[in-house]
Amino acid sequence: MFKKFTLWFKDLAIWFKDFLSWLNYWAIESPNDSKKKAPKRPKMPPSPLSINQLRFVQEEIAELDEVKQQIETESQPKADRKDFTKNIGYALSLGLKEKEIFFFALMQWLCIGLAYLLWVQMLGWIPDEVWEAAAEDESGAVGFIPGIILILWSFMCVGVVSFPIGILSSCMGVAHFLTKQGRPSTVAACLKISLPNSWSLWLYHWADGWITVKQILERLPKDNDEGVFFKIRRWRRLVKTEALYYAWKVGSAGVLPSIITGNNLIKSGQESIYFVKDNFKEIGKLRLAYSSICWIVGIGAYVGTFLILTFLDEFDVFKAYLLACIPIVASLLIVILILRPIYVITICNLYSDYLISKGRTADLPENPSASVSALVFFAGLCLAIFVVYYFRVQLGLMDLLSTV
Repeated sequence: MFKKFTLWFKDLAIWFKDFLSWLNYWAIESPNDSKKKAPKRPKMPPSPLSINQLRFVQEEIAELDEVKQQIETESQPKADRKDFTKNIGYALSLGLKEKEIFFFALMQWLCIGLAYLLWVQMLGWIPDEVWEAAAEDESGAVGFIPGIILILWSFMCVGVVSFPIGILSSCMGVAHFLTKQGRPSTVAACLKISLPNSWSLWLYHWADGWITVKQILERLPKDNDEGVFFKIRRWRRLVKTEALYYAWKVGSAGVLPSIITGNNLIKSGQESIYFVKDNFKEIGKLRLAYSSICWIVGIGAYVGTFLILTFLDEFDVFKAYLLACIPIVASLLIVILILRPIYVITICNLYSDYLISKGRTADLPENPSASVSALVFFAGLCLAIFVVYYFRVQLGLMDLLSTV
């Protein structure tokens, strides 16, 4: 356990150093004159939570011809939503038979909604003067300290919600494996098998969640995107990051079912590569179709947010993001309650077939005591967030957030 924490804090130190370089670019070095050649932009660092140890998953899949071609030609892969909808039958039949699957999905939706509301609170702690000064500043240096604090707060919010998301995602997959083995699937049985893998599930979903948040931010328009040069440069960068993001999502498709069957995080990453390479065409199409449908739902959230904001007499950052919770959470209900269970169950079903083709069986661990340390650490993180939330004035956080 001590070795695990030592490696984690070492990764955290490396990440924080890269993170400061990334912030320094946007706050100080980022050019605002579209005629000037932009300095080399450092990559936003990935999550420190064992993602450096799992980086080989993305790199291995990125070397496949299909993904390399996408990066080199700067083209977006085509998705056929039929590749996703054709899997609805098995997933829905399993969900109707094992209704706890939709219960797990509903709990995920509630957790994400609460995490979003928690994250939004800090937007309200930042005074309007700071937001206004940052909007008028062309150098990007104003609001540097509040920006750092906000991103660290975002990282903690992603982390605290990743624990229940990881356990609940595992429970959906466990329901599939139990059914395949002819064993009864209940909420208690799924939790009993999922909890021993708490550490691996948590770290994987924390890293995956942060990568997802990072990519969503990458897609948003930037204030310095004026000028043809910046638009072309941004488009080329976005296509490349989307390809790498796709490589990560496809490459890590087998991590969850591998963890469910008792493998640790690194072993699951290795297993996922073998699994994906053996089923790349089917998994790639499934992921693309799933993402394309999520994009459509996401557009609905953007449109809903825009319509809600038009009713604001005066723009207020905190109020805007708080009201945006309505269309965002509504869209998430479709994704989390319907689309995600289908995707998770389909991937687990493909992984079951993969194990059978290799002459292996899915051994499900049942040792809940192995989850105690992860639960203690999770409780500590929740306590830290509680202290920050209720004692932000005494801790001097409000003064730091007021720094212009």
